[in-house]
Parts: sequence; C-alpha cells; structure tokens
Amino acid sequence: MPAFPDHWLDETHLAFRQTCQRFAEEEIRPHIDEWEEQGEFPLGLYKKAALAGILGVGFPEEWGGSGGDIMHCAMATEGLHYGTSGGIVAGLGSLGIALPPLFFLGNDEQRERFARPVLAGDKIMALAVTEPGAGSDVSGIRTRAVKSGNDYIISGSKLFITSGCRADSYMALCRTGEDKHGGLTFFLIDRHSPGVSVSAPLRKTGWWASDTAEISFDEVRVPEENRVGGEGTGFLAVMQNFQQERLVLATYGHATAEVAFKEALRYAKEREAFGRRLTSMQVIRHKLAEMQTKITVAKSMNYSLGLQLAAGEYLVKEVSMAKNFSSTTAMEVTYEAVQILGGMGYMRETAVERLSRDARLLPIGGGTQEIMNEIIAKHLCS
Repeated sequence: MPAFPDHWLDETHLAFRQTCQRFAEEEIRPHIDEWEEQGEFPLGLYKKAALAGILGVGFPEEWGGSGGDIMHCAMATEGLHYGTSGGIVAGLGSLGIALPPLFFLGNDEQRERFARPVLAGDKIMALAVTEPGAGSDVSGIRTRAVKSGNDYIISGSKLFITSGCRADSYMALCRTGEDKHGGLTFFLIDRHSPGVSVSAPLRKTGWWASDTAEISFDEVRVPEENRVGGEGTGFLAVMQNFQQERLVLATYGHATAEVAFKEALRYAKEREAFGRRLTSMQVIRHKLAEMQTKITVAKSMNYSLGLQLAAGEYLVKEVSMAKNFSSTTAMEVTYEAVQILGGMGYMRETAVERLSRDARLLPIGGGTQEIMNEIIAKHLCS
C-alpha cells in the first residue's frame, strides 16, 4: 500500500503523477534557468505536453482531452512542479481555467473550433476575468458587451492575465446587464480581432516563465456565435470554475513546499558546517520535521477534498480553507528551505530561491487569503 497520504490515490493517479514528474525532469528542469531569465518557455512545450497526455488532463477525450478527474489534475500539478517553476505549471495549465466555461456553457461547434486545437497544443487560450478595478470581487466587472445586430461590441480592459501575451483567444467575462451577478456573460475573443491590444509581459516577483498581460478591448466586434451560453450565465460559470481552480492552487501550495523541502533535505544531508553534517544539528532536524509535517497535513486535506469534489460534492468553505492553509504552508516551507541553504538559498541558481518567489503569489491568485477568510466566515456565521 502507498505511504500516507498517497494511499487515498488509485493506480491511475500514481502512474500519472510519475508521468508528469518524468516529463518535468526531462523536458523542463534542464532548461528552467534559461527560460526563467527569458520570461517565457518555447511554444513547442505545449505540443510535447499534449502528446504526453498531460495538457488535456481533466477534459473529455471526445474533444482531444485525456480524461481523468480533479485528482488527475492535482497529480499533473504535483508532477510538473519537479521542474522547479510554478510559472511553467501556470503557463501550461492556463487552459485549465480558460476551457471549463466552454464545456459548462458552450456548444459543440464552439468546442470544435476553440477547445480541440487548444487541447492538441496547437493553440493557446487564456481566461480574462480580472480587471484593474475587479479582482476577487467578480461582481465589479466593468468590461462591457453591447448587442449590435448579430454581433456584440466589447470595450474594457483585463489585467494580470496568465498566458495573455501569447494566447490566440480569450475566454473573457463581460457585462451584458446591470445586475451585479446576473449581468455577466462569457465571450470567446480572437486575439487578432481589430481593437484588441496586448501589453508587453508584466514584470513579476515570481512565476517569471509564465507571461502575464494587460489586455485592452476597444470596440471589439465579436459575433454572437462566440457568446458562451446565454446572457447572464457567466457568474455561475465563474463560481463553478473557482472550486476547481482554488483546489488546484492549493495543490500548487503543497507541491511548491514539497519540492523545496526535498531540495533543502538533500542539501542538509550533504553540507557540512563546524565539522558536522547539517542533518546532525538539532535546529536543522527540527526545521525539517516541521516542514514535512505541514506538507503532509496540506496534502492530506487537498487529497480528501479532491476526492469529495470528484464525487460531486460542493465544498466552497473547505476549499477556501485548503487554499489558505496550503498557501501559508508554501510560504513557510520555502522560507525555511532558503534559510537551510543559507547564502546559496539566496542565489538565483538554486531552485529554492525561485520557489520562494513563486510561493508569494499563492495567497493572492485565484482569490486572496482575505477573501477566502471572508467566504469561510460567511459559511460559519450564516
């Protein structure tokens, strides 16, 4: 039987994680320093990941996906983190948040036109929800879509869009009505449509290898056939999307922490100070013990919730708890990993330095830690 907490996983989960880890160690890790400095990775990596069955995990095989449940998505996140870059995982995984509204609300013609080439690694799609004045508060969306004959005219801007610079299309949430929640609708927008402008890649603290953009829509004409679902259905799709996105981000947390921990443990076993290995020193041994404990607790919570979500349960409070706990775990464990490596932990050539920067995004992205606490409190106090 696999060791705790892997005993909750079946053979397909364990085998898929190994596939993803091997892919990361062979296709990502040898090049990651160069790609991080360049601020992007080769487009060909999407195709390689698609051919390996990684890119399409969690999506229907009939549209070119690899099938699998949310736990297979979690295994992809874990395995790919062995490339030691959260940015690569985010860039390759941007379809994981862009495509769900298409499968939840869209039609077969849209899936054939947009989803199939993305799942094949031939095209890139980005989710465009966040705006300069609306992040975790989706009801504040101001980008507007106005009906004009058989088209919609879309104007507004989106900010912090993962894969926004290289995306071929955007799954954009726009306002079609005045109701805060019922007035939101998704549209598929071709990046090359007149009126679409994309910024240079935004410079970030971490996730360097993942391009992040600001996108402006200046009276962009979008055909009605590119509306995803009926008018006013966008908010429900966003909320459903958040459940999986936030659990995957929780997995980012324990995966980031676990890879950093293994790097620190390896270093501590090899490094000598004052004539002794670091692992012989109680202060280091206790740091390692506490790091492993936090990772195990985070993984256990995430695995448990993943299995329940795969069974169809709705656990918004618990997923919010998991995201916060795993994000904090990533922050704390990567901090200690840098501390164990000392001066080397502060050098850009080490994985723990990169992972410590990547970890800082996790309490922000996909809903801030403060918003998660508000969701938790709302459920507790209602």
